[in-house]
Amino acid sequence: MTTTLLRTADELHARTRTGRRAVVMTMGALHEGHATLIRTARELAGPDGEVVVTVFVNPLQFGAGEDLDRYPRTLDADLKLAGLSGADAVFAPSVDEVYPGGEPQVRITAGPMGARLEGASRPGHFDGMLTVVAKLLHLTRPDLALYGQKDAQQLALIRRMVRDLNFGVEIVGVPTVREEDGLALSSRNRYLSPEQRRTALSLSRALFAGSDRHAAQEALRARAREVPATHARAEALSAIGESRAAADAHAVAKALPGAPTAVRAAARLILDDAARLSPPLELDYLALVDPSDFTEIDDDFTGEAVLAVAARVGTTRLIDNIPLLFGTSGAAS
Repeated sequence: MTTTLLRTADELHARTRTGRRAVVMTMGALHEGHATLIRTARELAGPDGEVVVTVFVNPLQFGAGEDLDRYPRTLDADLKLAGLSGADAVFAPSVDEVYPGGEPQVRITAGPMGARLEGASRPGHFDGMLTVVAKLLHLTRPDLALYGQKDAQQLALIRRMVRDLNFGVEIVGVPTVREEDGLALSSRNRYLSPEQRRTALSLSRALFAGSDRHAAQEALRARAREVPATHARAEALSAIGESRAAADAHAVAKALPGAPTAVRAAARLILDDAARLSPPLELDYLALVDPSDFTEIDDDFTGEAVLAVAARVGTTRLIDNIPLLFGTSGAAS
């Protein structure tokens, strides 16, 4: 399909709108993860709707020593991928278009959630992110906006901002897209040498190890709930040879440490091993948090949680996460 390149908000506002407008915000260097967002936006907008992809490398999101200058800028390739994925238009404004008169004096503040995890590692990052998201929402005027779940804390903060400040837009989270080896797709993956990439795989391996431990524990707890440890029940089960299984399930479930503690421990083992690789993985954080506020969960927690990790391999900083559901078997969808 023909995809129109727009440089100004006036050009975008002049377009005729008939259906819903879905927006996918990016900083360019598009890959299959972005393509999945655009395809999902196309499905949600429908044949009569419009999909707009923004390409803007936001200087407010980069702190001192971060990779603003070397962040990849590949607009021609981005335009092609966006079109093949179903975008009607690519909005690629200049810095002056987004921030006329220089850096804004009034900004969105991310609050306490924005100071945790990524916010602690990158002070001011989420204030800059929310400020540009708010501006782009106003400039593009969408009915819905889509963001990847790979940036889980970013997605949570955008949802909070939209709710707290009464933005009239629906926020849609799209699951993380991974490469065949499990590495979460990221524009920064291109910076990794083959040796660094092998080390970087420890991030997803750690998350999967935590998820596997969680699934095993939830299955044991479910088994224990199904077979109450009462004398009468044990006698009844013994007639069909299940008393030992019932006893084992109760014993193991009782002996296990709290599920969140065990999940963290399983993931930590992988990361500790990765720290001894060459090149080593330099861990920033491993956290198991409540997605509503990104605080660490306790062992009696029930509900949705996010197991998140951030680390450096060489000079490249990578993040990843996986959703988990406590109180019932299996990972969250």
